Amino acid sequence: MSAAPGALAAYRPALRPRVLLSDPLLDGAATVHLIKDAETGSSFKVGPKEHFLIARMDGERSLAEIGEAYAGKYGRRLGDAHWKRLLGLLGAKGLLAAGADASPGSSTAPPPGAAASGRATASVPPAPAPPVPEKRTLLRGSLPLVADADATTARLHRAVGFLLAPAVLAPLLALTLAMEAVVLARAGELLVAVRGLLANPVLLTGTAVLLWVSTALHELAHGVVARHHGGRVSEIGLRWRLPAVIMYCTVDDYLYFGTRRHRIATAAAGAVMNLIFLLPFCALWLFAPLDDATHEAFAALLLLGSVQALVMLVPLPPLDGYRIASQLAGATGLAASTGVYLRLALRRSPEAAGYPRRARIAYPAYAGATALVLACALAAAVAGVHHLLTA
Repeated sequence: MSAAPGALAAYRPALRPRVLLSDPLLDGAATVHLIKDAETGSSFKVGPKEHFLIARMDGERSLAEIGEAYAGKYGRRLGDAHWKRLLGLLGAKGLLAAGADASPGSSTAPPPGAAASGRATASVPPAPAPPVPEKRTLLRGSLPLVADADATTARLHRAVGFLLAPAVLAPLLALTLAMEAVVLARAGELLVAVRGLLANPVLLTGTAVLLWVSTALHELAHGVVARHHGGRVSEIGLRWRLPAVIMYCTVDDYLYFGTRRHRIATAAAGAVMNLIFLLPFCALWLFAPLDDATHEAFAALLLLGSVQALVMLVPLPPLDGYRIASQLAGATGLAASTGVYLRLALRRSPEAAGYPRRARIAYPAYAGATALVLACALAAAVAGVHHLLTA
């Protein structure tokens, strides 16, 4: 059988420009790739073989050429029926560009029968239904604040993008590490300041406002760093679950950035911004001649702001730390997959041995790291309460 027999051999399919493909990701015992239509927001998973074919649909290579490459890698040639199913799936989902040619000067339409079949192969599940917009009420809802979030983020990036240059960012990170060392060394003093802050409504309100500003900058930092790495921000707004009102920034294509380093940087940007925000207050607290009340308020802000940032790095969904852990593990649905694997492993099920080696390392490592982080957090909380009770 030829690589792509009949009328399909010369067809040169091309994906639409806003179709995004992810790196390989663990999904339970399987390895998958995510495919997303950035225009509609719909996404689905495919296996490595389907991804191999789809990733080569660039409008330059014919199905015959793609089929030859597939045969060279997997030792199997595909016939018309396979191509029609795959092209039918992509066509039904609107992922194929209209300008793909079958041969120079030919019609731009897909070959006959290619889009007639909407059946997906077993390893290509149907796309989920588009999410239903959340109903806005007095108690809960969200409100976009800008008409074009991506353009707004682009302007912010032009204004502050210089902070992401290594020559600027490295000293800032060093200063935040030094600040956190001071916070840890003087944690007892800062805890007493937090207790004193609770008795001063004016300074407590001011501190709460500053912490809210920090959360807003946290969200914008995600957007600016995503933009720096070629991402797109779809929405910036306010979300409320009364009494809490927070800002949000939605990055549509975070999982599809070109490198894992860029994805981790985008996920970590919010917590880093929280800590950078504290630097001037730390300098004032350490070196400025402040009155006792203001000095105490800044001390409390340093501790509360540090806790705010570090909590976001806890590797539990939906926190930023979970996104970082997922990227380090190279997995999607990391928490759920870890739970399933550990249950199988503890029961000594033969299914656990069927997981790939990378999964057998990643899932227990994630569980152990999460348990360690939670144990440290609990120990710190107990030590803090004990210090306040005995101070």
